[in-house]
Amino acid sequence: MVRRPLSPDEQALWEALARTVRPLRPGARPQPMPVSPVKAKPVTATPPPPFMAPVAMPVRTPTATLDSTWEKRIRGGNLTPDFSIDLHGHTLSAAHARLNQLISAAWAQGARTLLVVTGRPPKIRGIGNAESRRGAIRGEIGHWLESGPYADHIASIRVAHPRHGGDGALYVILRRKK
Repeated sequence: MVRRPLSPDEQALWEALARTVRPLRPGARPQPMPVSPVKAKPVTATPPPPFMAPVAMPVRTPTATLDSTWEKRIRGGNLTPDFSIDLHGHTLSAAHARLNQLISAAWAQGARTLLVVTGRPPKIRGIGNAESRRGAIRGEIGHWLESGPYADHIASIRVAHPRHGGDGALYVILRRKK
């Protein structure tokens, strides 16, 4: 595939964008983009139109509380999950994939309540333990749920009742299908 050279305006935009990016490896130096000669444009009296950022659609995010009926069921342990999954012993990528598969299947079948067992979060016993990989799935699951492809289908995420695993599990409450 042959690439066309960037116009001066496009090159300026690219350079502005490139300045905002953080490198994955801090010691690595970015390679400059090769600049090809471009024919000079005649100067015009009209200024270019202002840059308009695309308007993003608002994404629905999970709420901290639900209505009183849901709250009573969660607190009393009277919630029966429609689906459950245990992510113990999986790698981060495998756990992420299984979580997305579960949410997809549950959404397709109209389920509302999912039980996701992640394992108890690690107990912090000082700064030396901060680099431990223990509890890695539990540490990532919030990010997966809020930024995943099914984020707008999730009404709320709650810590499970002790009968379903307590701190080691989460209830994922899905929104109703419209």
